[in-house]
Amino acid sequence: MTTTLRPTGPEERTADGGRARAFAITVNGRPVGGLRLTTDARFGHHAGRLADLTVVPAERGRGRGTVAALAAEEVLRSWGCGQADVTVPDTSTGALRLANSLGYTARWRTLGKELADPPPPPPEGSVPRPLTGAEFHPWLAAERASYARSWTERGLPPERAAFRADAATAAALPDGLATPGVLVRVLEHDGVPVGSCWLTRTGENAEGDPAVMGVSVAPDHRGLGHGHTLLAHAERLAAERGAKRLAAHAFAGNLPATRLAASLGYRPLRHHLSKPLL
Repeated sequence: MTTTLRPTGPEERTADGGRARAFAITVNGRPVGGLRLTTDARFGHHAGRLADLTVVPAERGRGRGTVAALAAEEVLRSWGCGQADVTVPDTSTGALRLANSLGYTARWRTLGKELADPPPPPPEGSVPRPLTGAEFHPWLAAERASYARSWTERGLPPERAAFRADAATAAALPDGLATPGVLVRVLEHDGVPVGSCWLTRTGENAEGDPAVMGVSVAPDHRGLGHGHTLLAHAERLAAERGAKRLAAHAFAGNLPATRLAASLGYRPLRHHLSKPLL
């Protein structure tokens, strides 16, 4: 039997060059599932995304998902994409196996924690405070550079890593420190700034769940527990604003960040994987 993709509607295009289309997965013309393809503006539409790939239960285990994913990659190639991305929930072990078997590798993970108990107060000598307006632009430049560097370390060409970092920070901070839902705090220890953390809201507005966008500790002050203090303070800020849960992100291979999150009880929620389309 032949498994193919069939468009279920016209291709959607955006003014900045984005493309999207929904497809049915069919076997000899009979629908057995579906998926949606989009290009990603955060990568200048040079990356494509496979989303909502589903196969009906009776057809699983027969290679339908594998054939559909490979056909989807061909569509993305025809759109000029050099990379395919997919996000898989941590509970979807079958989907993770499929992605790994097709050559997708983890780039980063979304972690989460239920905010049931109040975090411990900062240790003696450590005082969190708001980032000042005068500090904002140097702080933002450092965050942008760090984010771009994380992507180049994971194989993204420098120009695309820089584009991704610019797009991500612009989307997260369109109004700078006045952006609704955004909080940036500096940690001082014995009067010396040693690091920062910042939170934003996920979703389309400032009412979504909060997420930790970054925890940074100055190189000369690492290994002293300041990252733990900053992440705990981020939890406190979220809880004070009524949040019941907090999300965080960790790049694949960033063991310090992964261990820090695990030490405070964060667990994986979603895996974000990529594959070069040669």
